[in-house]
Amino acid sequence: MKIKNTLLVIERLVLALWVGSLCAVGSMVAPVLFATLEDRALAGSIAGKLFTLTALLGLVCGSILLITMIVRTGRYDWRAWLVTAMLVLVAGGQFILAPLINDLRMRGLSSHADFSMLHSIAGLVFLLTALLGLVLVAAGRARSG
Repeated sequence: MKIKNTLLVIERLVLALWVGSLCAVGSMVAPVLFATLEDRALAGSIAGKLFTLTALLGLVCGSILLITMIVRTGRYDWRAWLVTAMLVLVAGGQFILAPLINDLRMRGLSSHADFSMLHSIAGLVFLLTALLGLVLVAAGRARSG
């Protein structure tokens, strides 16, 4: 029973770190960068690095969270499916969308319609990931299996 309680504490801490980072970077840090810095390219570059760090943190936290959930409960429940969906969204954003956006930026096409479309999709993916995380936070802990 002590191991399950320890795993539950790990789950809650890792989830808080992951969702907290998503909310902080997405709703506070990135908007402040663009509102404060006159150089939009610099603001975008800094924001991009922060989103990359947030994605890498999410991949680590999500993996730990998924493993601890399954080990603790002994099943793959709706919470595990939500974490899996979050991991897929983060991986897609980081390894598919971000390189495409960066390629367009490097080619000087940041005002191109394709850049805007990919940037909007990446923003929606990020927002959906954060919302799914907030659902997990709001749902509280799952009963142990």
